[in-house]
Amino acid sequence: MLLSIHHISLPIEDPLLKFLIEIIIILCIPLLLNKIKVPHLLGLIIAGAIIGPNGFGVLSRDSSVVVTGTTGLLYIMFLAGLEIDMADFKKNKWKSIIFSIFTFAVPFILGLVGGYYVLGFSLLTSILFASLFSSHTLIVYPMVSGLGIAKNLSVNITVGGTMITDVLSLLVLAAIVGMSQGEAGTAFWVKLSVSMVVFTLIVLLVFPIIARWFFKTVEDKISQYLFVIVMIYLAALLAELAGIESIIGAFFAGLALNKLIPHTSSLMNRVEFVGNAIFIPFFLISVGMLIDFNAFIQSWETLWVATIMLIASIGGKYSAAMLTKKTFKLTNDEGQLIFGMSAASAAATLASVMVGYNIIIGENDAGEPIRLLNEHVLNGSILLILVSCTISSFVSMASAQRIAQADKDNTVSGKSEEKENILLAVNHEATVDKMVNLGLMVKTASNKALYAVNVINEDANESSVKNAEKIMDTAVKAAAAADVELYPITRHDNDTAGGISNVIKEKEISDLIVGLEGGKGFSASFVYNLYNGYLRNKNINLMVYHAVQPAATVKRYLVFIPADAEVDAGFFHSMLRIWNIGRNSGAKMSFYGKEKTLNILKRIAKKASIEATFDVLLDWNNAMQTAITIEENEGLIIMMGDKGMHSYFSQMRDVPDLLNEKFNNNNYMLIYPFSKTLKNNTEKRSVSSHDDFAEIGKAIRNIFK
Repeated sequence: MLLSIHHISLPIEDPLLKFLIEIIIILCIPLLLNKIKVPHLLGLIIAGAIIGPNGFGVLSRDSSVVVTGTTGLLYIMFLAGLEIDMADFKKNKWKSIIFSIFTFAVPFILGLVGGYYVLGFSLLTSILFASLFSSHTLIVYPMVSGLGIAKNLSVNITVGGTMITDVLSLLVLAAIVGMSQGEAGTAFWVKLSVSMVVFTLIVLLVFPIIARWFFKTVEDKISQYLFVIVMIYLAALLAELAGIESIIGAFFAGLALNKLIPHTSSLMNRVEFVGNAIFIPFFLISVGMLIDFNAFIQSWETLWVATIMLIASIGGKYSAAMLTKKTFKLTNDEGQLIFGMSAASAAATLASVMVGYNIIIGENDAGEPIRLLNEHVLNGSILLILVSCTISSFVSMASAQRIAQADKDNTVSGKSEEKENILLAVNHEATVDKMVNLGLMVKTASNKALYAVNVINEDANESSVKNAEKIMDTAVKAAAAADVELYPITRHDNDTAGGISNVIKEKEISDLIVGLEGGKGFSASFVYNLYNGYLRNKNINLMVYHAVQPAATVKRYLVFIPADAEVDAGFFHSMLRIWNIGRNSGAKMSFYGKEKTLNILKRIAKKASIEATFDVLLDWNNAMQTAITIEENEGLIIMMGDKGMHSYFSQMRDVPDLLNEKFNNNNYMLIYPFSKTLKNNTEKRSVSSHDDFAEIGKAIRNIFK
């Protein structure tokens, strides 16, 4: 080994040294370029060009680079599908469709004119040439998402449009390949259509069923992550079998798992971390290795073809972005961000070029092969990748940072001063993960910390010092996996509810989450503590949680709201918790209540989108009949009241027994809104002003930012 390292020859073949060089590049490039405000994505591509076979030849673009690079490309598309807000996507689907028409048609027309009339290509070659500029690769998506604006309208439109444009451009590729080889008859189109439909149905319908079962059955975090990787590659393989590119399969896999991997979960944090740290940088380096600067020095024709390609691609994408901005009255920064995100050409462009280059349609007089796309187009596409990724990186970073800063400024200038300190009462090791995951779901995005308390009552055999340490260690690790800090608190007290109440006062807790032991439901001692302990804290929002399966695997929540609940002081605070569950889990929320209450919720829905339905209930008996229809993988949320609250009625005391009897196999949560506000709480909710929705909408928008 030492001798082989001492006698180094280029390209380097030693696997240890190769990997070390690549990791050093991935480590150092961002650190260096961030200081001079240059996007590190661009730096990784240039580094790949320098060390690659067309640069100094330090490394070859061998199978190891191709495999990790391919994984990075699939990862980018998977993350785009995984992080898209499905409620916003459905709401804005027509905007995405219109954008995709603009961003596909304008570059396509420019490319067709340039190829057929300027460069003199045949019609088939010109159509394939034009399709190169219609697709785009979301290489800057990880950077944009990292700035916290993944839910911005312009990002949502661009991600949705990417799926459509890439599918269309790759369909053009499939059609041209079939026509050039004489296979584009009726049978070809029928086979392609059927295979695409079967692929879509399998990924979007079967994958969620498999994933939901797996996440419910397997709790090991490593196994869950490996399962996600399997789903990405399996979807990519199915896409190739269907006759389309693997990147479409990865994007559809993201859509399929979108609601099963909450954005606030530890699994999402692992998926993003590994992709951004390893796989995506490897993809960028592998793209850089394709760049051959000598080709542009040796041939003016290559430069001419590359110029036409740049005009058609960059000019077309810019025109499409400006048309989209004007059509939907977006801001200048949002228009620039759409252009920046859609400007990069890499994945689908490279795939189409390589396929077209490898198709030989004849021979010239000298016996040399005539290719569907010649070497000038191949080399021009490499320059297009470099230039488009450069423009995409700079434009996207600049506009995304301005949008992110504007969001922060708006939050600061109109921000609710209402405190959010969430406390988890963790007493059972088996429920710790589920409790932490609920805390991650109900908290607002800006809150980066949770509290957890374990009350030690050794006289009553309730916990112990050793058991408390074990529980708290599990809770801290579960929160840390989602990049959230959890502050553990232990208390020695002969009264569990009393010990928790002291912590509530010390830490100015706004929300208390108490978990029921899995499968046991409400015990007599818990009910006693509930009414004689927890509910005596009138200025906290209390959530009693019963979990039999991971929250991410719940497809729908039935949310029951009693009459006059909107008049209670803590109603809107509690609704924000419910809304956050819907937003962060992706589950459908079915609200049931009086018409007056539902009208308020419908107005909220216009300000902060979740997938929701609203049904009027006549009375409590009607509510219970509806609740009994709950199915597997559905959850129940009931907003409760205590004596003295406007929403309270005597039958609420029977709810614990009813839940024990009918709903032991489902997740459920009881929410008791606070009935008093703290004296130092600057945002006091007046019960007489609940119809003043301008104030309510403002508070909700700020908390959801």
